[in-house]
Amino acid sequence: MSRPESLWDQFPGYSIEVAPRRGRARAVLGDVVVAESDACLLLRESDHPDQLYFPVDAVDWELFTKTEHHTVCPFKGEADYWTLTVGAVTEENVVWTYRDPFEEVAGIRGYVAFYTDRVCVELIERWSDSVDDVVTYRFPTWGDAADLGRLIDVTPDDSGSFSSPPYPDPPLGTFIEIPEERRPRRVVEAGHLLGQAIVAASKTVPDQRVVTASMIFSRAAMFDATIDIEVDVLRRGRKFSTVETRTSQSGRLCSAGLLLLDAGAGDTIRSAAEMPDVPGPPECPPLDMGVSGREIRVVDGAYDRDPGGSGPPEIFTWVRFRDVPDRPALHAALLAQSTPHWTIAAAMRPHEGISEAMAHVTLSTGIMAVDVAFHDAVDVNRWLLYANPAIYAGRGQAQGQGRVFSIDGRLLASYSVHAMIREFTAASASLGGRSAAL
Repeated sequence: MSRPESLWDQFPGYSIEVAPRRGRARAVLGDVVVAESDACLLLRESDHPDQLYFPVDAVDWELFTKTEHHTVCPFKGEADYWTLTVGAVTEENVVWTYRDPFEEVAGIRGYVAFYTDRVCVELIERWSDSVDDVVTYRFPTWGDAADLGRLIDVTPDDSGSFSSPPYPDPPLGTFIEIPEERRPRRVVEAGHLLGQAIVAASKTVPDQRVVTASMIFSRAAMFDATIDIEVDVLRRGRKFSTVETRTSQSGRLCSAGLLLLDAGAGDTIRSAAEMPDVPGPPECPPLDMGVSGREIRVVDGAYDRDPGGSGPPEIFTWVRFRDVPDRPALHAALLAQSTPHWTIAAAMRPHEGISEAMAHVTLSTGIMAVDVAFHDAVDVNRWLLYANPAIYAGRGQAQGQGRVFSIDGRLLASYSVHAMIREFTAASASLGGRSAAL
């Protein structure tokens, strides 16, 4: 058979990146591990979900049967397939390899990949020497905490404004049209925009730290376009400075923020709210929100997508990041990024038949305003406890009041979240589909 035609020359800008993936990975069907390795490759390709490739010698080939099925990718070459059988379960043509890949992706020669909607592929990270300090994520993820940090760490231009690029870059759909049902969620979280505003203000007034940040979200921002942040220093003082931020996309305002920065001072007095008495991280079930390098554990598993469950309107969540950012402002921004996560789910908890699974499908939900105050030094590499009661739900709205504690009991930050929870007035498809609708 002749070698397939490559289209690399016809699509300038098309990108495939192949790099080693830190940590261990495994592929599982049922209870059987069919492949496992700590030498996998992560392939990131334009207009495709990320793909994990296992070394061929990491696969239990006794469970597989070669088939006559072949496919051709104009950017990788011709793929051969195998069928997987585990007990009475058979998944046809579920794993493939490029025996003779094009030169641009020669690194995947000798590796295989699985359809992740038919075989469970997991990433396993060991964060310390402790045997129990292991974090597992379902693949593919949204991305890594390093991606999150890079996007929040906005870049200044010559005019003093800031921006972050699309994610991924180039955006999905640049080269291949992607049906709505295959698109991932594109809406940028409110906490993400809040974190960007904190970084922009900190870079504008670098000798002071953000102590309060208030932001109103008037329009959703999307990951598939550049986000622009304008910064206006309303007053620059020796002790305190006031900064206004305006976040826009394609010339349309998405959010506006007002931030107070402080040059710092010693304690005249000191007191703080006490940390709630809740189980520690090892006693709490993990919550996989699709970001590797970030571990989340929820007390009593209260962040529940089951509409049949119910409980008090509060959620306590432990969060930590694998890698330490290099600047205090990024620690504060990453803490703020999680503050809006919990209020909507906490407000839904007492109401049987209502859950997070309905968000953006039958219920229109979103964060409308956030106020956060930073009290003490933040280290996101260590466990942070978010204590988040929802104090009100009604009239299509919900209000949460939260506090963030260090694992040793210090009050690091407090916040207030105003959210929207209401029925769609039109089908989500007419609002851009689930990937874009609030």
